[in-house]
Amino acid sequence: MKVILLTDVPKLGKKGEIKNVADGYGRNFLIARGLAVMESDGSKKILAKQQEEEARLDAQRRKEANELKDVLETKTLEFKVKAKEGKVSGSISTKQIEEELKKEGIIIDKRKIKDNEPLNNLGTYKIRIELYKDVIGIIKVKLIEE
Repeated sequence: MKVILLTDVPKLGKKGEIKNVADGYGRNFLIARGLAVMESDGSKKILAKQQEEEARLDAQRRKEANELKDVLETKTLEFKVKAKEGKVSGSISTKQIEEELKKEGIIIDKRKIKDNEPLNNLGTYKIRIELYKDVIGIIKVKLIEE
């Protein structure tokens, strides 16, 4: 029996793939749980439309991420910190970077910030932010003494 997977199924395949499975496994497990549908001309057409829509959304998200990347590369975030002999008391965290970006109207989840080491020395740092699958933006963070 050939089925089209509606979701990723461990040890079988990913969403949208057409797989040949045993009749009982297909009917009693995959189709019964809503993990797959039987392959037919109608389901193939629906699958093709869904894949086109996903490709269009992917292209749109990638374009938006590239635009945001260009904006981020022109920005420099400045943090005024207490320091003694070039060493910051405390450090700047990803949460603080996220909040500072939010003040400027850029919403980025702190888990997307790839450089996790604490910023605890005065100076300028380049921080990498994952904006989309393989789109990495770089923003400058500058620590200056109060």
